[in-house]
Amino acid sequence: MKDTYWVKRWKEFLSHRRLSIEFTVTVILLVLTVYFFSRYLLFNETRAGAVIDDPLQRHFTAVDLNVPIFFAIYSSLLIGLISFSFNPKQLMMAFQTYIVLVVLRMISMYLIPLDPPAECIDLQDPVVFMMGTGQKIVKDLFFSGHTSTSFMLFQVARNKYLKAYFLAATITVGISVVLQKAHYTIDVVAGLVYSYASYQLVKHWHAKYHHLEIDKQR
Repeated sequence: MKDTYWVKRWKEFLSHRRLSIEFTVTVILLVLTVYFFSRYLLFNETRAGAVIDDPLQRHFTAVDLNVPIFFAIYSSLLIGLISFSFNPKQLMMAFQTYIVLVVLRMISMYLIPLDPPAECIDLQDPVVFMMGTGQKIVKDLFFSGHTSTSFMLFQVARNKYLKAYFLAATITVGISVVLQKAHYTIDVVAGLVYSYASYQLVKHWHAKYHHLEIDKQR
């Protein structure tokens, strides 16, 4: 029985010892990062934070947009995981970028503790709720994790249709969390900047590392 295209790609990828080790280490780091982030979220909820006077949010009342927010983010994550799995290197880059992104989020939340905007409608995120061991999480503000993750998927994707979908999801999530007053405007803007920086850092590291590997083989 012939291997499927998906199986062939993974067999080829894992046949390279360096890539196999790198992917294994990446998955381990991803699991550890998500675990420590869940612990950090609980710690962060106990900290006093500042309330920002957002000039944009003065002009409207909060609107509950939980449904479009979580449809956009989780449909993007599901589509991204499935599509990237056909290109192991691309999936590995997505995992690595997400690791950097989460580490930067923890550092940023620690340095810039914030309380939710006035009139905030909580994000009813089941994954964050479970990560927080059942406690409601409302202070994971600076920067927006949902916006930055959607934008990360947009950057990693290569297919133009996927990029269009992820960009639409990023715009939907970014605007919606501000309208819901679940995030300040600066959280969303910073999320885009941090996401771009995280991807560029991983991309640069890959280019440099692979270049060094090529030079060693010559």
